[in-house]
Amino acid sequence: MTKIKDTSTNFANKKALTEECHEVYAVNIIGGQWTLAICCYLINGKLRFSELKQCLPNITERMLALELKKLIEHKIIQKFVYAEVPARVEYELTPIGYKLHNIITELGKWGNEHKDLVKKQ
Repeated sequence: MTKIKDTSTNFANKKALTEECHEVYAVNIIGGQWTLAICCYLINGKLRFSELKQCLPNITERMLALELKKLIEHKIIQKFVYAEVPARVEYELTPIGYKLHNIITELGKWGNEHKDLVKKQ
């Protein structure tokens, strides 16, 4: 993956669009196959890292860890570490993360409708 330099025209355009369009801002946070999938599974409540990994068998542990870190930084999920031996760590959507429920539901409906439309062609 190529990182966009802070001085590039592409970076300036992306930054301006993100600041001007709330929908683009939102998609930049929750877009991507793993981010949205993680949120879909956490809609039903707390999950441990290993449980998320089972839900997403094709994701690497490193990628899952990076995605969880990104979601924590964006305050979409929170991490709970319990003082147990062995340590127990769970992830849960934050209140703003839970507000994605209706959006995810509507995306699912739209996806089914679009898939059916494309199959008919």
